[in-house]
Amino acid sequence: MLPEELSAMRRDYRRNVLDERHLPEDPSVLCRAWLEEVLQAGLPEPNAVVLATATPDGIPSARVVLLKGMDERGLIFFTNYESRKALELEANPRAALLFFWEPLERQLRIEGSVDRLAPNESDRYFDSRPFDSRISALVSPQSRKVDSRQALEQLWQKAKSKAESHGVQRPDHWGGLLLSPSAFEFWQGRENRLHDRIIYRREGMRWQVQRLAP
Repeated sequence: MLPEELSAMRRDYRRNVLDERHLPEDPSVLCRAWLEEVLQAGLPEPNAVVLATATPDGIPSARVVLLKGMDERGLIFFTNYESRKALELEANPRAALLFFWEPLERQLRIEGSVDRLAPNESDRYFDSRPFDSRISALVSPQSRKVDSRQALEQLWQKAKSKAESHGVQRPDHWGGLLLSPSAFEFWQGRENRLHDRIIYRREGMRWQVQRLAP
């Protein structure tokens, strides 16, 4: 696509509205409602979310992960604890999540602090995964250089053969992370680029709600 074609692209959004006068006091209630609507809409990979992290000196990075849970504590995803994202979160435990559901003309940003899940919670989820996925978690040196695809597949096959006889347990280097939210920003596309943006910020035990200009 040529640059001039990109600059000429236009789309008006008209599906819905966000009115702060009719929103719940707790943003997690609205977050759950939006996630349920995404599931009902049958969108592909409805739980795919961009996770943004940064090093202590401010170098950012972002990648897509899969949301695997949400409870009163926050939002849950799983990863290799030796991956780039996990190591950055060890050094700087602040992160942001970004959902974009284009068919619903919605975007949701969540900011907060990140901690590891308790080992028993990670064990429970790991044991629920398909057998082959557990093997991949066991052998993948995530974010590090590998000699070749062939070498990686050979490592995987060797581990699978062993696990078929002895089983496979969650390795210490793999598990869950919990993002405890300090801010939710809900974005609803509107006509003429006058989109609705509503932000909740935690102040003590309460949430403060503001409308932001698009």
